[in-house]
Parts: sequence; structure tokens; C-alpha cells
Amino acid sequence: MKPTPFLGKLYLIPTTLGEGDPMDVLPHTVKRAIDFIDDYIVENEKTARKFIKSIHPEKVQATLRLSSLNKHTQVSEHILMIQACLEGKNIGLMSEAGCPGVADPGAVIVKLAHEKGIQVVPLVGPSSILLAIMASGMNGQSFAFNGYIPIDKAEKKTAIKNLEKVSQDKNQSQIFIETPFRNNKMLEDILQALNPSTHLCIASDITLPTEYIKTMRAADWKKTKIDLHNRPTIFIIHKM
Repeated sequence: MKPTPFLGKLYLIPTTLGEGDPMDVLPHTVKRAIDFIDDYIVENEKTARKFIKSIHPEKVQATLRLSSLNKHTQVSEHILMIQACLEGKNIGLMSEAGCPGVADPGAVIVKLAHEKGIQVVPLVGPSSILLAIMASGMNGQSFAFNGYIPIDKAEKKTAIKNLEKVSQDKNQSQIFIETPFRNNKMLEDILQALNPSTHLCIASDITLPTEYIKTMRAADWKKTKIDLHNRPTIFIIHKM
């Protein structure tokens, strides 16, 4: 369906991946969008308001209309969230961190916007997934993001071994993540499951002052001490 001229637009507004000056990692197009948009769909209202204030301190918070989109949101609420667009107003869609619609619940709103003929405008910003693969030295021509893998130890081992096999069979780098407070256990389980020659990239705190990105064989990681606790981290494996 082609965008309808009198409808508002859905702007996909990236946010930072952590604390710091947002304008160090975001282009001015993001600030310009926030300058003229008052309706937003966000994961967390408190952190979204804090982000908007950091970008545009002069913006009156009382004028903002925010809808929360998370795992508790009912499907029936989605159409209400884009009502402003249907009335000719622009809406900003924000992720809690990084780019909306990528490993993010905002994808359902983007899909609905297309169905309703609303123009979707993606803005440039940091994606930890892309930044990690860029910096990994692995296969940027063919890679897959697998999201979270199972928590159960046996299932996790099976999942890691399967990803390792896929990476070798397809020459495809395999990306996945874990809840930050479980990162150290994840690394331990990864190193137990991988072949010693398989390459592993660990990319933590991307774009932050504490950024750490390193790629080595699993055998070499076993000799390295690193604390990943509560540090947002991307794991990438590739078996040649």
C-alpha cells in the first residue's frame, strides 16, 4: 500500500546504547525529529523522557504524549498507538537502546504502519548488532542474528553447537545475546561448548567509554580473564 499524503509519518528514532552525551553517537537528524514530534511509542516512559530531555532540554515534558510498548501491551492497543499518524500527526518510535525495530518490540508497530499506508522514516543511529559484526573481523557478507539462546544448560550447549555447525556449513557468522547479568555464565558455557579453533568475538559496552571488542579463538579466550557482568554484550561465533 502506498503512503497516503494526509497521514502523519512514523519516525524510527535511535537512542544511545548507554550513558553519555547522545550527540557523540547520534546525528543531528535525530535531534531535528525530536524537536517537532510530541507523540511517541516507547518501551519505557521514564527512560524515554530522560532521553528526550537530554536531546532537547527546552522541550516541555507536559506536551509529550507517550505510549508504552512492551511485553505487557495487548495487540488491540497497537492501532490506538498509531492513531496520531492516522490524524495527520508524526509519531516517533523509540527502542530502550539502539535502533527501533531491530531485536525490539517496535517491529509490530512498523508492520502496522505499512498496512495502514503510513510512511516509515528510519533515522541513523547505533545498532550494537551491526557495530559488533563490523568490528569483529568475521563474515560481514553473511551473518545471522539469533537473539537469545536457551537458559537451560543442556539446551544452551546444543544451541551453541548447532550455531557453530551452521557457521561452518554456510560460512556464516552467528550472533546472539544474553541478559547482561548472566553474561559471565554465558561465556563460560560458550567456551565449554565450542571447538578450540572456533573464533569468538565479544563486543561489550559498544560506543561507551568502557567499550571492549575482541576476537580470538576459543582456546585463547580460555586463557583470558574478563568480567562481563551487567555489561551489554554481543557474542559472535564463526567456525572456519
